[in-house]
Amino acid sequence: GALCRRAGRQAAVAAEAPRAEQLAERLRAQRKREQQREIPADPARRWVWELSRLSRQLQQVHPNVLAKVLHRETVYQNEEIVVINKPYGLPVHGGPGIKNCITDVLPILAKMLENTSAKPLHLCHRLDKETTGVMVLARSKEVADKIRLLFKTRQVEKIYWAISLGDPTPAEGIVEIPIVEKEVRSHQSHYKMTLAPSYRLRPEDGKEVKTRRNRDAESAVTRYRLLARSSACSLLELQPVTGVKHQLRVHLAYGLGCPILGDHKYSHWSKLAPQKLPEVTLRRLKLEQSKARYLPLHLHAHRLSLPLGQRIDLVCKPPLFFQKTLKKLELD
Repeated sequence: GALCRRAGRQAAVAAEAPRAEQLAERLRAQRKREQQREIPADPARRWVWELSRLSRQLQQVHPNVLAKVLHRETVYQNEEIVVINKPYGLPVHGGPGIKNCITDVLPILAKMLENTSAKPLHLCHRLDKETTGVMVLARSKEVADKIRLLFKTRQVEKIYWAISLGDPTPAEGIVEIPIVEKEVRSHQSHYKMTLAPSYRLRPEDGKEVKTRRNRDAESAVTRYRLLARSSACSLLELQPVTGVKHQLRVHLAYGLGCPILGDHKYSHWSKLAPQKLPEVTLRRLKLEQSKARYLPLHLHAHRLSLPLGQRIDLVCKPPLFFQKTLKKLELD
């Protein structure tokens, strides 16, 4: 009797297995269908959708997978430093709601580049989550300290590329206006960096009058140069002389009146709202204004020149989405 029961149980289990397999297969197919339904058919919208998905994906992958991505993006290494082309939408540091960041995977990346006994890599500077491009990591704490000092004493030459709305007047110049963090009191209170000029214009004759300097403001200097203009946008070369938080974004938006394409934070002062794009830009990007909120920030750390013994010139080409935008706007 016991033997019969055991044989019956085994037969039942054997019958269950294909059923479970079929069920799993059905679920997989259903998930695939849902994903395909989600993908917009329109190429322009698909491109924007893919970007927001990419950013979400980087937050969900296993740290080993993320380290592999960074390993693939390694553009230069010697015995002191490793240089990566930082992907879009990846934060450098952790924080609330952030599962994956560059700092956390530095030990894994070091092992992939060297061998299993490699020491973790060290951060030397930071880039905003949405900024792409040249990022230097040091193989030892001593080298990291040395490079941080070079950044602090302004001996590192940094060149960024940005696509902006509108074009700056004059086409080349220096923005030298201190920057301070302020709370924006609106229906949705939030903090933003903003300009804190040490002069004002006299209403009666428009003359500059010196005012008292804001104690909390940090001095900020940005060199800029127009490289190309088309479709109500510009390609700019930017050289931040100082390194204040969000400096390039604030100097372009509030100093020159040319916010960076996809910079929804600094396109308005008093509200958090998607950037408003000119008709011609929307047409060229094949985008509706309602979908503009998905546009990524077009700011790329293109070149970095480090005086380590001899000068090392490090160059990263812009990500694919940036190159596509240049083509669509005829800025290439």
